[in-house]
Amino acid sequence: MIKIGALASHSALDVFDGAKDEGFYTVALCKKGRDRPYREFKRIVDTCLVLNDFKEMIDEKIQETLIEQETLIVPNRSMAVYLGYDAIEAMKVKFFGNKNILRWEERTGEKNYYRILDEARIKRPKTMKPDEVDGPVIVKMPEARRRVERGFFFASDRKDFEEKISRLLKDGVIDEQGIKNMVIEEFIFGAYFNINYFNSIVFNRVEIISVDRRIQSDWDSFYRLPSEIQLKLNRYPRLIEVGHEPATIRESMLEKLFEAGYSFTDSAEKLEKGGIIGPFTLQLAVTPDLEIVVFDVAPRIGGGTNAYMGIGSQYSKLYFGKPISLGRRIAIEIKEAITKKEIDIITS
Repeated sequence: MIKIGALASHSALDVFDGAKDEGFYTVALCKKGRDRPYREFKRIVDTCLVLNDFKEMIDEKIQETLIEQETLIVPNRSMAVYLGYDAIEAMKVKFFGNKNILRWEERTGEKNYYRILDEARIKRPKTMKPDEVDGPVIVKMPEARRRVERGFFFASDRKDFEEKISRLLKDGVIDEQGIKNMVIEEFIFGAYFNINYFNSIVFNRVEIISVDRRIQSDWDSFYRLPSEIQLKLNRYPRLIEVGHEPATIRESMLEKLFEAGYSFTDSAEKLEKGGIIGPFTLQLAVTPDLEIVVFDVAPRIGGGTNAYMGIGSQYSKLYFGKPISLGRRIAIEIKEAITKKEIDIITS
């Protein structure tokens, strides 16, 4: 009997809760010292496999145990960060979805999400080199002390950009390696949303499941201050993601969102065999002209889907007649594939 497992971080509680709603046995791969939530929420975690380090998940014995128990792993961002794409692609345990699409989440290298967006003809921010900065930009790079997280800062023009790079280097927030890997994008003025999709192979459609927005520290408090106070503080907001909140989007925008979702999955399949199977997220801005501009991509379950955990999302109800979470949507796809004997077409 197939069990559903996940690395215990990011969106795992949503996955486990949804799996239990559909009658599956669940397996949490926990790191020692970060396992308490998965022990406390006993109803949704049947087995809590505690590891000294998340990287132990790739050990032969752990994989053999997962294979023997017929555990199907639902990948999340934490798994990609802590294990790495090479390790994930080499693992023998079965994954829900296409594990080879995960590395397309990056902005650099041969496989990057800019290529998918360009192939799909989905508008995205212009990228540039430091000497090409001529207006407002957002700079994305790994921080020196938080390699597992992606850092951000804003600059109004080239002078501001150079001053901030210099100061962040001096303060030890970034280092030379981070600068080598930084990406500079034009700043898009608009309302920001995360659109959580599901590419269903079993039902042969791309679904819009939910919409959420990020809560970030210390940006969430910083932008609430009057501008004169912000200037006097002489500090940069960190934009560290600490949570999400549910949102809806103007109904007339749904036409463009469906078009973007279908175009994205079609293009992903052209560039990577198997394309996207199951959940993916497009992070985008809606401009005052009601254009959508996609500035980030998650080719797996998004980090904000747990905003709907336990209550389900409004758009999912329009498909299934009841609000469900994205975690439950994954379980429904797996259950339907098992019933139709099509499990191989949704796993890798």
